[in-house]
Order: sequence, then structure tokens, then C-alpha cells
Amino acid sequence: MSIDRRSFIQSSLALVALQHTSAGLSEKGSTAIVEELWYKQPAKRWLEALPVGNGRLGGMVFGGIQNERIALSDSTAWSGAPAKGEVNPEALPHLREIRELFFAGKYDEAQTLCSKYLPGRMKNFGTNLPLPDLQLAFEHVDQPVEYRRSLSLDDAIAAVRFQCGGVQFVREIFATHADGVIAVQLTANQRSAISFRMTFSKGEIPNTTSTEGQDTLVLNGSCFEHKHSSGHDGVAIQIRAQVIARGGAASATAQGITVSSADAVTILLATGTSFRGDNSEKTSREALRRASAKSFPQLRQAHLEDYQPLYRRTSLDLGSSSESTRLQPTDARRRALEDGGDDPELVTLFFQYGRYLTIAGSRADSVLPLALQGIWNDGLASSMGWTDDFHLDINTQQNYWPTEVCNLSECHAPLFGLIEGLASAGKATAREMYGSPGWVAHTVTNPWGYTAPGGIGWGIVVTAGLWIATQMWQHYEFTRDTEFLRDRAYPVLREAAEFFLAYMVEEPKHGWLVTGPSDSPENWYITPPGQHASESMGNTIDRVFVHALFSMVVEACATLSTDADLRSRVEAARAKLPPLQIGRHGQLQEWMEDFEDAEPNHRHTSHLTSLYPLHQISPRTTPALASASEVTIQRRMSAPHWEQSEWGRANLVVYYARLLKGEEAHRHLVSLIAKAADDNLMTYSSAGVAGADSNIFAIDGNTAGSAGIAEMLLQSQDGEIELLPALPTPWRNGAFRGLCARGGYVVAVKWRDGKLSSATIGARRSGSVPVRYRDRITQIHLQAGQQVRLRPENFLDKAAAISDSATQT
Repeated sequence: MSIDRRSFIQSSLALVALQHTSAGLSEKGSTAIVEELWYKQPAKRWLEALPVGNGRLGGMVFGGIQNERIALSDSTAWSGAPAKGEVNPEALPHLREIRELFFAGKYDEAQTLCSKYLPGRMKNFGTNLPLPDLQLAFEHVDQPVEYRRSLSLDDAIAAVRFQCGGVQFVREIFATHADGVIAVQLTANQRSAISFRMTFSKGEIPNTTSTEGQDTLVLNGSCFEHKHSSGHDGVAIQIRAQVIARGGAASATAQGITVSSADAVTILLATGTSFRGDNSEKTSREALRRASAKSFPQLRQAHLEDYQPLYRRTSLDLGSSSESTRLQPTDARRRALEDGGDDPELVTLFFQYGRYLTIAGSRADSVLPLALQGIWNDGLASSMGWTDDFHLDINTQQNYWPTEVCNLSECHAPLFGLIEGLASAGKATAREMYGSPGWVAHTVTNPWGYTAPGGIGWGIVVTAGLWIATQMWQHYEFTRDTEFLRDRAYPVLREAAEFFLAYMVEEPKHGWLVTGPSDSPENWYITPPGQHASESMGNTIDRVFVHALFSMVVEACATLSTDADLRSRVEAARAKLPPLQIGRHGQLQEWMEDFEDAEPNHRHTSHLTSLYPLHQISPRTTPALASASEVTIQRRMSAPHWEQSEWGRANLVVYYARLLKGEEAHRHLVSLIAKAADDNLMTYSSAGVAGADSNIFAIDGNTAGSAGIAEMLLQSQDGEIELLPALPTPWRNGAFRGLCARGGYVVAVKWRDGKLSSATIGARRSGSVPVRYRDRITQIHLQAGQQVRLRPENFLDKAAAISDSATQT
């Protein structure tokens, strides 16, 4: 598959220029909020270390005194390999029989056949693997004083400062996208004060270490492991670390570089892998050669010029925390929040941290999108049954929820490449497993194009590939980029529509057009005889995404003036889809039949995707279904031992934001930060959930949390822009700049005493849109590059047009 990254990057740069001229919304706000994580002690655990990343290469900085540790990762460091025969050849011959058994109410028999014939064969699936650490062993002997470890989100630079033996030591570490390396600078306020030995840790992958000259350490390894692959398949990797010392001396010893009595030292680290045919040595050597031609100040400046235009597009002020709270380190503030404290500036920091991690992990030219752990890897997910892969039954979607609304549209680009790969590889799965045209992908995938089902009970989500493909439509909704729609999004959606048109069947009772057999991730229900089953016909999540797909295709066909016949077929099929239903408990039904949950406390609420990220349910347009959605949430949470996952908590934020209930959204947001984020504010899946023995980092809570905060402040899913739709009482005064709305709009809002003060809306494309504040609406008409400033008096009980106050920027 060929991905035209150059054209996407060029269009993204044009978009950046427009955003910078639209209402001045890219400028930093005037608040005094310091967007920095900081600590009084080194990290002892991975979830205390501070992340840096350049879209491919990641590092976790521990900030030790005698021993600095930077835990390394590379998004392309994968075990496994492409494989054939991953679809069970008995699936298609038994498909009709399984469906007939379900329709006949013989659920237990159908489940038995599903278990036998549907799971895929994950022969060489693989996983992303952690790399050996870069280690620096210093000769500090005195007890340090005035220690401070920090990560500036505005600079994307981690720093360590302390005094030892009367000498002030400073380290700066960043991963530069501009030059493709991790750069470390060590300085002191006395000459000849820096001495250390640099090595790599043993690590988990097979590897050897050697030196080149007196200043470069080289590790060659293979990303092999036995749990998820053959044990002898995976990419080759090379890590190169070069020391550039000012003063003193550098010398190579056995598997290490020793620096003695230097005034200052720069360390540059590069990685290269053989992923997709690249030469690992050539890639790492060339990156190091280019970077070493620059001084550290030049690398730093290039890094800032590359990073800050993205980060500074959006600012947020949710009010001030108390002075005593503001003076506390980040870990103390998080624990105080867990104990019931109020800290709006920490919430603001969490919002910007999600944006920071998105930029650090996913750039327009990144080879792969954010996996379960982003581009970082704690070695836990990859060593258990999950794998550090791309989960398509919500996690990878959540990774990219903030990209459009939080003004990071270019960071969405790597995901589109993965989706196009699925659409290509999934044609064989559609044909072999279902005898259908088009493409399909199921619950999990990898860089090798895996699209077959996973295991029973979790791995047979037939709309999972479609679910992730809706991210392309979201990009189109926010940008209205018809070229992207025509060339990239529509071909993927058209082929998905062809699959579902051929795959779905009529159920006999109502004549509805339904999917199946398929899972509702990752839940089980109780069959009429009292057994537990996971697969069914016509589950709600499939209906939700097929309805969304058909609606997208209808609109795309009209917009692009193409495929009239397909549009007609899709419209006819959409009319035959099941309705969303309310069950006996007043809940939104998860399955076509009103089954009881086998696991009432289950973490997944996949049918509520109709509420968010889609908008098939709304308290204004479908109030009964909105109430049923809330009943579903309350029943799930009130069940004994509710599974409290980080992404599940983030779901509650966006759900309640869409339900226009700001207090509930805020309560769950605080819970996400206080109870599902560790001291470095990186979110984790709790021990005990999905078989985990310990807390395991997952980036989706960070990214979806940022999206949830944005959703509380700005919504645009119903053909209108709504200001402050779910503003909670604790955010009494505040402002934001640079959030984005569908249709190509960039928005800034100020509020005081819980009420709107003013709003500025800038247009990237010409158009008209209603703007809502509470129950009042006004209509704005803007040309591309124009902006309009609104005040509360501009909003009337009936829509009033505003265009003459628009000004050209």
C-alpha cells in the first residue's frame, strides 16, 4: 500500500497557516498557569518517570542522581511477521448454520459452533517490545540538595537539577522530531565536574553491544519473543549513542563509554529498525550523523520551532488553584485530588498533557500510529495476553479522539495509513471468511495487516475495522477537506459499505437487516436456558456503526457527485436496520434481544458509541434514548465490583458531556486523574482488570481525557456549534482558545461566574453554521479567514443571522 504522506503534510501545513491567522487563536493565553510536571525526587518506578518522544522514538526519563536511566522504545520495534492462513477455513462453510441456530433461539448450540469455527489463527501476530535502557552512572558521592525533576509541556523538555558537593548539575533531555534523535545535555557550574560511564541495560530482546571509536556506543538487537510470535521473527534494531564532551576526555571500554572531568557533555541517541525493509544501521547512523553536525543549542532551537507551533495552538484556563496547592509538586497534587481536593490547574495540566503525548507520539510522518501504550512501552502489556498492539474495540480510537477537536489534525495522519492497510488486507478476510466483497477487520491488528478474528468472547467484533475507519470521516467533518474525502476516506468507506451490503442478512421476526455472528465488546449475555454466550446476531454496536457508515457514504456520494447506484442501495439498506431499543430495565439494549448481562459490572459499554463518538443519541433529539443511555451507565457502575479501567472512566466523561451533565462529567474526570493516573499523570489499566497482575500504562485515558474536557466546553456534532454545553460548577471562571468545531471552525470562549462572556469563532472555510449557547441560537455566516465575535446578547430565542460583524483576519 502506498501512502501519500507528502501531500498530507503539505495540506496540513496550509491548515496550520490558516489556524495561525484565524482569530489569533494559536497564541498562548494570558493566564499564568505553568504547564509543567515537577517532582522533588527521582523516579523509582516506570509510572513515575517522564515521557519524551518524537513520533517514533520514545524515552522515559527517571532522573536518578548516581544513576540516570532513560527507558527506550521505538514504535517500529515489533516482533512477529506477516502470515498466511489466519482465517479459520471452516468459518465460511458453517456461517449459515450458525446464523440459523441463532435465529431459531438455539443460542448454546450456536455459541459452540462459534467457538469451534470462528476464532482466527494468530500465528505470528507479534507485539511492540521495550528496548534496553540508556544508563549513565555518575560519580556523585555527596548527598544532593535542592533536587528538582520536571517536564515542561510548552518546551517538551525534561530536566533534572540538583546540587552535590557544592556543584550545581543540570540535565536537559528531549526527543526532537526535527532531527530524529533523543538529545541529552549535562552541564555544571564548575569546570571538570562531569564524569560518568554510559552503557545499555541488558534489556528483554536478544542483543549485543559494542563501541565505535572512543565516543559511540552501538547496540544491535532483534525484536524476538515467544509469547506472541515464533521467537525468531521480528525486526532488527540498532541503537547508537554518541558522546560529545567539552573538556575532559571520553574513552571506550568494554561495552561502555567513560567520560572523565568534562565541563559539559551532549549525548545523542538514535534508533533504526528493519521495519518495512529499512536498514537499521543505515537509519541510525544517518540520524546520528545529521544531528551531531549541530550544536546542542541548535538542536534545541530546531526542536522548539518544530514542536511549539503545534502545542501552542490551544490554551486553556479553568480557574486558579490555591497558592498552597500550586506550590506543591505534581505527585502531591494528584494525591490531594484523590483525597477530595480541588485543583482546576491540575485538570488544565492533564488536558495539555494529553495533547503533549499526542504530539510526542504521533506526527504526520510517523510510520505507525499510537499503539496501546502510545510509543512508550513498560514491558507489561507486551508480556501478557493483551500485547502492546492496536486494539480496535475502543482503545486505538480513544488514542485519536483529541486530534481534531484539540487542534492537532496532522497528528491524526499515521492512523489513516493503518486504516488504509486494513482496508487492503481485509479484502482477503472478507472473501475467505464471509464470502463477501469489500473489506473487514476485527478486534485487534498489528503492523503486518492482521484482520482475522481474535479469540472467542472478545475477538469477533465484525465492525471493529469500520469503527476505526470512522476516524477518517471525523477528520473530514472537522476539516471539510474534500480532496482527502475523495482520495482517501471515501475509497475506504465505499469498500466497507460493499462488504456490509453483502454480509448482512434479514432476521426472520421483523425483517431487519442485521450483522452476525459478532461480539459486543467484550461482554457476555445470559441465554434463555441460562448459559453464557458472547456472539449473537444484530448486536447494537454493529447496528450503530453500520448506520453511521451508510450515512457517511450517502453524504460522501452527494458531496463528490459519484456512485449514485451505491448511494441508492445504501439508503435502502439503512432503512432496514434495527432501531435502537430500550430494554426491560429502562436501559439501552446492548443486543437485538433484551438479554440480561452475564457480567453486569463489565467495563465495556460499546453500544453507547451511539452517544459518543457518534451522535445517534442526544438529549435534545432523542430524549428517551438519552435517558436509557444514562440508565445503562448507572446500572453498570452500581453493579458490585464495577471494572474501573482508565478508558472506561474517560468514556464516562464524554458520555455525560454529551448528555449535557457537566457535574457528572467533572466528577468522573477528577476520578480519572486521581484514581487511574499515576504520579507522572500517565493513565493505567488497574491490576485485576482483563487479567492484569499490576497496573499497566495505557495512553487512551490521557488522550480520551483531553477529548472529554474539550467536549465539556465545545460540541459540534449536531450541525451546530454549542458553547459551554457541559460546564461544571467548579470551573466558575475560565477561557479557552484554539479548540476546533466541525465544519472548519476554530473557537475561543471566555466565561465568568459560570456564564458566557464572549466567544470568537474563526472560519477556515466559507460557510454558515448555527451557534448555540444554552437554549438560544444565532446563525453566523463567514468567509474563509474571517472571524466573528459573539456576546450573550447576540443569542436569541430564535435563530438570528450574524455576518456583518465578521472581520477579515
